[in-house]
Amino acid sequence: MARTALTRGWGRVLHLLLPPACVGCGGALAPGEGRVCPGCRTRLTEPSHPRCPRCQAPWGTGVPADRPCPECQDWPASLEAARSAFVLSAPADRFVYALKYGGWPEVAGFMAARMVALLTPEERSGPWVLVPVPTTPSRQRTRGYNQAELLAREVARKTGLPLEHALQRKEGGGTQVALHRQERRANVEGAFEAMDGAHSRLRGRPVLLVDDVLTTGATGYAAADALTVGAAAARVRLITFARSLPQEDDVHP
Repeated sequence: MARTALTRGWGRVLHLLLPPACVGCGGALAPGEGRVCPGCRTRLTEPSHPRCPRCQAPWGTGVPADRPCPECQDWPASLEAARSAFVLSAPADRFVYALKYGGWPEVAGFMAARMVALLTPEERSGPWVLVPVPTTPSRQRTRGYNQAELLAREVARKTGLPLEHALQRKEGGGTQVALHRQERRANVEGAFEAMDGAHSRLRGRPVLLVDDVLTTGATGYAAADALTVGAAAARVRLITFARSLPQEDDVHP
């Protein structure tokens, strides 16, 4: 705990002494550009079309529209759909790393703005509720924050949607990094549970689950199961800043 606080303190000192640099490429920033330079903004890559209508995985051309999607065909019904703003390639992967491991919470506002653009008019109003995917207490202590919660806060601030802390994650299971598809599923099975009072706050309401990255969907549907069973949410959709492509599942967190 003390070491984490000391690290953040030195980081703030360095931010004052050194010129601001882009989180994506390390290049110099002009005043008012935040933490992302114009070049990195233009290099972000959206998932290509055509896409799966449920999970938006790129399908490639010449694929029948009614074929089962290999990425989400085994997802449970509790996770209705998932959308991601960008593919997890440079520089999007650097933003994710900076937020999750690099101690750069300032980049959450930029990332969340791109996630807000995914929302439909229906989701921007009405009964929808934002719920961040929780991390374990030990990881939150180490990082000083939960990156999904920072993103959800920024989405809430930009849209006015309510934010509810409705889930908690149990210790154990380890990180998802370097796990294969079936290992990811086993690693998060039963990892989430609804918090006390979540049932009364979410019963019958639709939920937008917020996370930084979609890889196989295992974390998303494990959290969706806990929301629909334990908190009686009416439906759950997942929004993330980035998604790994199918061939990249073994190398990205």
